[in-house]
Amino acid sequence: MRVGLILGEALTGLRRNASMVISVVLVTFVSLTFVGAAMLMQMQIGKTKDYWVDRAQVAVYMCREDATVQNCADGAATEEQLAAVAERLSSPALEGVVSGVRFESSQEAYDNVLNLMGQDYSEFVSAEQLNNTYWVNLVDPAQSDVISEAFKDFDGVEEVANQLQYLDPLFSALTVATYVAIGIAGLMLIAAVLLIATTIRLSAYARRRELGIMRLVGASNRFIQTPFILEGVFAALIGSALASAAIVAMVQVGVGQYLSSQIDFVTNWVNLGDVALVVPAVIVLGVLLAAVSAGFAIRRWLRT
Repeated sequence: MRVGLILGEALTGLRRNASMVISVVLVTFVSLTFVGAAMLMQMQIGKTKDYWVDRAQVAVYMCREDATVQNCADGAATEEQLAAVAERLSSPALEGVVSGVRFESSQEAYDNVLNLMGQDYSEFVSAEQLNNTYWVNLVDPAQSDVISEAFKDFDGVEEVANQLQYLDPLFSALTVATYVAIGIAGLMLIAAVLLIATTIRLSAYARRRELGIMRLVGASNRFIQTPFILEGVFAALIGSALASAAIVAMVQVGVGQYLSSQIDFVTNWVNLGDVALVVPAVIVLGVLLAAVSAGFAIRRWLRT
């Protein structure tokens, strides 16, 4: 099989159907960009979850004077109740669950709020409005329910809150966005496959006389099919290269320069190391889809 002749036939087909090839490139580019974006978003969700799971704490909020829950019927938590909570947290029953405890008084919480929000915020909040709090680190963050159960009916405890619950809406929103990107990418990939198949059929029809002559002189189906498959692969490769460049730009500019400066509670962003995993997958997916689609289209045409 003469490689030069096959490549020449493939390039000829690309020139004859330039407008369709450009369409294939653009559709492949858009669809694979969405595929890459969805993969990176899923990686980012995993990184963010891993980061916060290791650092998330369970807060045991002690009763304030104005608390209305049943455990706070006697008003603000007393010294005895504070000591009882500290004793329970250090008890053998929770030894395998609790890895560390930090107590923050309402005054310390108030000072932290002012340091974070500015002194002007003192007009809107006072130390009495904030809880004395035990911040609990867990050996296994998945065992936060154990702490909640241990202090559910404990006198002087207003609430037990897991910090991760505040991030659940963010993770849910990111997951929905990933599914939307996957859905759009799937539709665009279907469009790319159909467009590649149409392009190959048009190319074969335009060269039907040449193909008839090749059949008469005994050319094998493989020899006839290969240039058409290469046409689809070449177009998909160009689209894949453009998608790869777009993915790199998204991470370098969109994530590295913009999002990382705007969102400070996420410190572990996707980077070029993650892109190095996504880009080969995107290219292989584009080439495989093009090869399969083009091969199927030309085989069907040759049977007619």
